[in-house]
Amino acid sequence: MKFAIYGENVTVNDKMREKIEGRLSALNKYVVIDESQSARVTVKVYNGGLKVEVNVPTKVGLMRSEVVHEDFSTAVDLAIDKLEDQIRRQKGRLSRRHKDSLAENFVTENDTDEDTPVRTKTVYAEEMVLDEAIMHMEMLSHSFFVYKDTDSERLAVVYKRNDGGYGLLEVTE
Repeated sequence: MKFAIYGENVTVNDKMREKIEGRLSALNKYVVIDESQSARVTVKVYNGGLKVEVNVPTKVGLMRSEVVHEDFSTAVDLAIDKLEDQIRRQKGRLSRRHKDSLAENFVTENDTDEDTPVRTKTVYAEEMVLDEAIMHMEMLSHSFFVYKDTDSERLAVVYKRNDGGYGLLEVTE
C-alpha cells in the first residue's frame, strides 16, 4: 500500500509519517488492499487539537475515518481503530449474507467454521415449576434456563424475551 500524507497548518515530520505508515500497514491483516492504491491521510490543526482524516481504498470499498484529539499519536490510534471496527462490521455483514465473491477480499486468517460448536456443556434438568425456573434463570443472569416441568414431567426451556417478558419452550416427543 502506498501512502499520501498531507499536513494542513502543520508540517508532517518523519516521526509522524512512521507512526501513520506503521498503523496503516496493520490493516493488511484484515482486508486486501491493492498495492497500486494509496491511503490518503490528512493532518489538520484546529483550535481544539489535531484532526486526522484517513481514507483507505480497498477492494470492498472506501474506508474512511476522522478523529479530533489534542495528541497526534492518540488521534492516529483512534482513527485506525475506527477503520478496524468498520472492516470487522463489513466483514460480518458479508459473511451473514453469504456473499462469497466479496468476502474473498477479506483475509480469512483465524476464521472459525460456523458449523463447529465452540463449547459443549452438559446440563442436568432439575424438576421444578415455571416460577422456580424463572427465579433460577434470573439469579444466574442467564437469558434461558433448561428444566423438567413438574406438572407435565417433560423438558422445558424458559427464556427472557426482548420485550422484557418471558417465553416457554415445551419439548414433546
